[in-house]
Amino acid sequence: MARNLYGPRIRIGNWNEDVYLEEELMKDFLEKREEGKLLIQRNRRLKMHLLRPMQLSVSEDGYIHYGDQVMLVNPDHPEREEASVFLGGDLSLCMTPDEMQAHLSDELQLPCGLSAAHTTAPVGRNTFVILSIGRDATGQVLRYGQDFCLGITGGFENKMLYLSSDHRTLLRSAKKSWLQEVHLTDEASHLAWWQAAFLDPQLRLEHEGLPVQANEKILIYHRHTNRGLAAHRHLFLRTYFGKEAEVAAHTHLDSHRAEKPKNYWMLVTGNPRDASSTMLDLRGQPAEDTGTVGLAVCHHTQ
Repeated sequence: MARNLYGPRIRIGNWNEDVYLEEELMKDFLEKREEGKLLIQRNRRLKMHLLRPMQLSVSEDGYIHYGDQVMLVNPDHPEREEASVFLGGDLSLCMTPDEMQAHLSDELQLPCGLSAAHTTAPVGRNTFVILSIGRDATGQVLRYGQDFCLGITGGFENKMLYLSSDHRTLLRSAKKSWLQEVHLTDEASHLAWWQAAFLDPQLRLEHEGLPVQANEKILIYHRHTNRGLAAHRHLFLRTYFGKEAEVAAHTHLDSHRAEKPKNYWMLVTGNPRDASSTMLDLRGQPAEDTGTVGLAVCHHTQ
């Protein structure tokens, strides 16, 4: 008489394949977790670098020097000709990796994009270094009209990327405005050379060769294309860190042939009284609290 050899614990056919598949998936998962290769682990490592707290350089004479660590901030200004959707407040220039690539790798994919964000605390993604060209000029004062590079590490060790740009083409332009694109690359070529210009066009020639003031509005021009660095507060990008404004290289002029606030930038230095804050944080404090700090900031006016 035939006996029934099958029971609830017996797995045949697709059931058996499902069990093996689950075991293989679990084994693969555990191996990747042990090696730190899971997507969430890569994601956390990249964020850890980009959001690593940084310390800005303190300007004792009120000027910017080669080797200084600064933030590039487009200061707040009222909405004018832009549409009703407008990103207000101080915006800092930030490195912005591609959202899809950021979820797949813990390394920065080059070229890396940029954006302007409300992040006004110095972190890996918005702290730039003023670099000289051709020779080591660390500690020397940066002057209007001099060529310099803007480097950034992104919170990584032994890595330096350079703010670069080139003429617009059909295949290479800013995502929203279709103007000249700016990006980060590891090549310190002539495409990564910039110049600081005085804000008032009528006094610009007179200030040529004078020291660049820290924490004051200036213009930053791309040396190769003569286009001004600009923050487009009315054009939003969906980035790895949320909604941020587009950054491009384009000179926006008003009816008087003067640059618009889109092209205004400040090279922000650190607060000498608090290493974790910047000179932007002193603007809202009472005069008696900032008097001692103001001596260093305003020393250049004496």
